[in-house]
Amino acid sequence: HIQDGAPRSWERVTGGGEAAWVGPPIAGSWGHLAGYPPGPSTRPSPARAMAAENSKQFWKRSAKLPGSIQPVYGAQHPPLDPRLTKNFIKERSKVNPVPLKNKKASSFHEFARNTSDAWDIGDDEEEDFSSPSFQTLNSKVALATAAQVLENHSKLRVKPERSQSTTSDVPASYKVIKSSSDAQLSRNSSDTCLRNPLHKQQSLPLRPIIPLVARISDQNASGAPPMTVREKTRLEKFRQLLSSHNTDLDELRKCSWPGVPREVRPVTWRLLSGYLPANTERRKLTLQRKREEYFGFIEQYYDSRNEEHHQDTYRQIHIDIPRTNPLIPLFQQPLVQEIFERILFIWAIRHPASGYVQGINDLVTPFFVVFLSEYVEEDVENFDVTNLSQDMLRSIEADSFWCMSKLLDGIQDNYTFAQPGIQKKVKALEELVSRIDEQVHNHFRRYEVEYLQFAFRWMNNLLMRELPLRCTIRLWDTYQSEPEGFSHFHLYVCAAFLIKWRKEILDEEDFQGLLMLLQNLPTIHWGNEEIGLLLAEAYRLKYMFADAPNHYRR
Repeated sequence: HIQDGAPRSWERVTGGGEAAWVGPPIAGSWGHLAGYPPGPSTRPSPARAMAAENSKQFWKRSAKLPGSIQPVYGAQHPPLDPRLTKNFIKERSKVNPVPLKNKKASSFHEFARNTSDAWDIGDDEEEDFSSPSFQTLNSKVALATAAQVLENHSKLRVKPERSQSTTSDVPASYKVIKSSSDAQLSRNSSDTCLRNPLHKQQSLPLRPIIPLVARISDQNASGAPPMTVREKTRLEKFRQLLSSHNTDLDELRKCSWPGVPREVRPVTWRLLSGYLPANTERRKLTLQRKREEYFGFIEQYYDSRNEEHHQDTYRQIHIDIPRTNPLIPLFQQPLVQEIFERILFIWAIRHPASGYVQGINDLVTPFFVVFLSEYVEEDVENFDVTNLSQDMLRSIEADSFWCMSKLLDGIQDNYTFAQPGIQKKVKALEELVSRIDEQVHNHFRRYEVEYLQFAFRWMNNLLMRELPLRCTIRLWDTYQSEPEGFSHFHLYVCAAFLIKWRKEILDEEDFQGLLMLLQNLPTIHWGNEEIGLLLAEAYRLKYMFADAPNHYRR
C-alpha cells in the first residue's frame, strides 16, 4: 500500500549504524507487524526495543563452528593429536582471529562466561565455509587419527610376552589375577599419560595388579602379604557364629565391621540385611519361599513392560544396564543384563512412589557378585555365567533382588520426587565439612563450587562411581554392620573421603580444575588398607558429631 507515490527505501543512517526507513511513516498495526517504522498510532515500547536490540546482538557473538572436531575430556576414544591439528589451527587463526582472554577462569561464573556454547555460530558474512581448510579438516585428521589408533593396537598385540614375563616376576604368594579389564585400564592410563601431558599425573607406587573383584584375604592395596593366621582365626569365628542355633546378630555385626571373609560373605550379607532369619532351622524354608515369591512377581508383572504406562521405565532400565560397570566383562554378558533388567523392573513397579531412578542399577552389582561367588571359586569378573545351572542363577537373581530391596527401603527418600533425601544429605555434608575443615570449605566457596555439583553422585550411587567394585564390597561389609549404615554412616564416609583429598583440592585454583578432580579421583589402585583407614576416620567423625548437635552446628 504505497501512499502519495513518494519514493521509499531502506538507507543506512550515518553515524548510527542502523538501517532506517526513508519515507512517510505508516500508520496502523499492519505497518508495525511488517517491520516498518510506526506512525503516530503505533510506538514501540522500551522493553520491545530492548528485546530487538538483544536479538541483534545474539547473532553477533563470536563462537566456534558447530561440528568441528575438538579433543573432548573424558572421551573413550583417543583425543586428537594436537600435532595433527596444529596447521589447521594456524590457518583458522589467520582467517578469523579471535582474541583470547589471558585471565584463567577461576570461579563458576567466569568459567561459564569463557565457555562457548557448542551451538553458537559466528557471523555468516565473516565465515567462509567453502575454504579448503574446512573441506579437508575432517578427512585429514580422521585418517591420521585412525592410522595412529591402528598402529597402537598393532603394537599392543606384540606385548603379551612382555606382560607374561612381568607377571612372572611377582611373588607367587600375592596370588595376582590379571584380568582383561585391568589390562584395559592400564592401557588407557598409559595412553592418557602419553597423549595428554598437560594433565597433572598422580604418582602411584609400584604394586601388584589387583583384580576389580578381589578376595578380602588376597592382599592389601600396599601389596603386603596377607596375615593368613589372623584371617583363618576370623573365618573360624564367623563359622561358629553362623552355625549356632540362633545367630547372635549383634556379635555378627561386630565381627563384620572390619570386613567379612569371602567364604562366608553371602550368608552373612543375607543375615545382616534382614533377608534371612537368625534361626538356622527356618533359613532353608525362608529362602525357598522368598525365591518362589520373586519369580511369582516375574510371572505376574514382567510381561507388562511393553504396556504403555511401563514402557518408559523399561526403556530407561534397558539403556542403563549396559552402562553398569562397563569395564567388567561379567556385567556385559547378555544373560547377566537380562537378570538385572528383571530385578530393576520388578522393583520399580512394586515401588511406585519412586519408580526406577538412574543410579539404582549400580546398587544391584555388589549383591550379584557376592552371591555369585558362593558358586564360583575362580576369578568372578571374567566368569561365564552360562556355566551355572538354571537353579543357581535363579537363586542368585532372587537373593540379589530381596537384598537390594532391603537396602533401598532405608534410603528410598533418595529416589522419590525431587530426591529430598539426597538434598538433605548434601546439605548435611556441607555443614559437616565447614566444621571439620574450614579451609577446604572456604576454598570451595571462593571458586563457587557447590557441594551438589560433586556430592550428588556420591549420595545417589553410594560412592560406587568413585571406588572400584572390590572396595565397594568391602565398604558394604561395614555399612551392613552399622545401624543405618547406608543412610546415616554414609554421610561421615563421604566427609572423610572428601578430606582425604584436601591437599589435591587446595592445589587446584579454578572452578574447572576442582570439578575435574572431584569427579575423577584416582582410586583405581585402592584396596582393603585404604578402605579401612577411610572407615576409621568416618567412625571418628561420627563419634564426634553424630550425637553432638550443638557441636555439629555453628
